[in-house]
Amino acid sequence: MTKNAEGATGDLGEDLAALRQDIARLAETMKELAQQQTRAASQRVSDALGDAKEKITNTAADAQARVRAASGEITASIERNPLTAVLIAFGIGISLGMISRSRG
Repeated sequence: MTKNAEGATGDLGEDLAALRQDIARLAETMKELAQQQTRAASQRVSDALGDAKEKITNTAADAQARVRAASGEITASIERNPLTAVLIAFGIGISLGMISRSRG
């Protein structure tokens, strides 16, 4: 029975050593998986920020183009009708003057 006990103890020792190796491999695999997930998440965030930056840039460029177009139209309108532009400016000036006088 002593031989059986010694054999069982040896088998148990081998099983524990194999279990330790399996746990070590599992821990390494989990570490690699976590690193891969971190890299993937970082890449997704970076891509999303790049897309957002591109959309903002395009929106700003569109807004600038619209402002330039509107400015050009206003300038052309003033050049076509200078008297009307002067009368509108005069009316706005009078209105602002009346508003500021009523407050004071």
